[in-house]
Amino acid sequence: MTDKLILEKIDNTAKIIINNPSANTWDLESLSGLETIIEALNQDDEIFSLVITGQGDKFFSAGADLKVFHEGGKNAAKEMSNAFSKAFKALSKFRGVSIAAINGFAMGGGLECALACDIRIAEDKAVLALPEPKVGLLPCGGGTQVLPRLVGEGWAKRIILTGEQIKPDQALKIGLIEEKVEDGKALEMAMLMASSVANQSPSSIAKCKELIHAARLSQEPYQEEIKPFVDLFDTKDQKEGVEAFLEKRKPDWQNA
Repeated sequence: MTDKLILEKIDNTAKIIINNPSANTWDLESLSGLETIIEALNQDDEIFSLVITGQGDKFFSAGADLKVFHEGGKNAAKEMSNAFSKAFKALSKFRGVSIAAINGFAMGGGLECALACDIRIAEDKAVLALPEPKVGLLPCGGGTQVLPRLVGEGWAKRIILTGEQIKPDQALKIGLIEEKVEDGKALEMAMLMASSVANQSPSSIAKCKELIHAARLSQEPYQEEIKPFVDLFDTKDQKEGVEAFLEKRKPDWQNA
């Protein structure tokens, strides 16, 4: 674990705060820490959702600290790119619902962190960009791969190749974020949204998420859902969900 990430569990939601002042940059310690946290949360049957945000009121995350690349050269580049890939892959594969509460600048690896989440909520003052080409680099935490899926190839090229900084109104229009809120309200909205996940079966959520991700490459969309649907009948949550509905009560999810 690391002091650069603050983890708090509230009911069925895990809250992670990126805590590396002044710009909440990512480094090997925090990226490894994120991977470790996600692995632990995936084993915690009481956690159904995750919210990640930045410490303070200016930065969600400014991405990587460029001093690392300047001082470490190619070896540092290999270490950091591998760490970004592993951490954000782990975040994208979190078995529950992940929500990024973007409370300020989300630049480079900061935006890629948000892209690895299922849902993005941004405050009015937020600024989103992948500016790596401005310093002779390229996004290495999934930016060139995930962004086109969300906003289309044209907008992905515009953002990455021109270095354009996107404000929340535009981000909402192009599908880069799912919600825009007043300054200071992103975390509150994200936690509220995360709490609603507790109404859903965690077993079902995990399967739905796998299928949505698999749809990117699927050639047989109407076949993909059949086996996972039937497999849910081997879970306690499926039986509990149907019984609770028929008995007109709130289900008691076991995440099993």
